[in-house]
Amino acid sequence: MNSSANEALALIQESARNFAEKHIRPEMMDWDERQYFPKDLFQKMGEQGFMGVLVPEEYGGTGLGYQEYITVIEEVAQVCSSIGLSLAAHNSLGTNHILMFGNEEQKKKYLPKLASGEHVAFWGLTEANTGSDAMRMQCTAEKDGDYYVINGTKNWITHGISGDVGVVLVRTGDLLDSRGISAFVIERNMEGFSAGKKENKLGMRASETAELVFENCRVHKSQLLGNEGEGFIQAMKILDGGRISIAALSLGIAKGAYKAALKYSKEREQFGKAISKFQAIAFKLADMATEIEAAELLTRKAGYLKDNHLPVTKISAMAKYMASEVCVKVATDSIQVHGGYGYTKDFPVEKFFRDSKLCTIGEGTSEIQKLVISRSLLKD
Repeated sequence: MNSSANEALALIQESARNFAEKHIRPEMMDWDERQYFPKDLFQKMGEQGFMGVLVPEEYGGTGLGYQEYITVIEEVAQVCSSIGLSLAAHNSLGTNHILMFGNEEQKKKYLPKLASGEHVAFWGLTEANTGSDAMRMQCTAEKDGDYYVINGTKNWITHGISGDVGVVLVRTGDLLDSRGISAFVIERNMEGFSAGKKENKLGMRASETAELVFENCRVHKSQLLGNEGEGFIQAMKILDGGRISIAALSLGIAKGAYKAALKYSKEREQFGKAISKFQAIAFKLADMATEIEAAELLTRKAGYLKDNHLPVTKISAMAKYMASEVCVKVATDSIQVHGGYGYTKDFPVEKFFRDSKLCTIGEGTSEIQKLVISRSLLKD
């Protein structure tokens, strides 16, 4: 990047960091304990431009690229990964799907409110029995004149209760047919659409996860994104960007946990000196810093490819795989550096530890990332 781009990125980083310290840190443990999703916070983030980072200015967004987006997610996640996760899901999944595949009318209708934070987005692909095996989805849409009638459920949906507008993938054709899945824009107030069970989670507890329920929900054909049968192909392209989001989220968690371990190791004394002076601890810190640096370079490369409209599937999967595994390892090692104190809620690493595991699962498990990577390698 040139110097002006670096200066702009530094300003965005400072803005996100200051926002997180002022508006998120004081409340985050209360939100976590209560599993409370602070929806009003997202309107404040919209005022800062964080809810429409990738949305062009003509639709009310900030009109920035993936380097800026990675920076925002990473800074927020260093304070609270739950809020980082929700911010990532809003930007890269629901909002981005409408941006990438919506027609002009759909973009003008939905993007301004999503970019401002007035509306929060959701995105529905996963079902109870079809996680990685998406082509076996049971949620269906049957054509009825100018409408589609949707029946079925979606599970593990971020903002499944509080989301205002989202994109849902449903089967409009034969089972196992990649051309048999379509994407629709769904509004919260549509008749026959409701929220189901809210999940009680180990971590990311302030990021709401719930079920979507469709019971003879009639959706006008104008809500179809692209053409019928294009939904699965659209979803795979959306997930390319989504993996960069989770890589950025993982980086934020890892950096937050590393900084906490570094600080504690300099303050905590045993045998008359700071524990950072002991090689066992110093080497852990060296490993953390090195792995974070490598994961960030891979994540930034994926962002560069995405910004320049270059093939990104392999690198985004690599970034997501590496960064998520690194964040779990760093969070675990940070607990170890803290010893017994790291196991208490008085120190931030306990929350980083709980939150980190989701990064190796959400938007494709580590095993699925290895599948994507290996297929790409063998195809080259």
